Amino acid sequence: MARNELRPIIRLRSTAGTGYTYVTRKNRRNDPDRMTLRKYDPVLGRHVDFREER
Repeated sequence: MARNELRPIIRLRSTAGTGYTYVTRKNRRNDPDRMTLRKYDPVLGRHVDFREER
């Protein structure tokens, strides 16, 4: 597999509706579904769930 196919760049958007995003890579073999991570949202000033958008 090529590098971009195995570990694509994804954007994680805040579920709080602030529009803040993180950009990262994920391994498709380990995480084939949409990824959800709990990260810090500086607009709100607290941790919220960030969900992968496509």
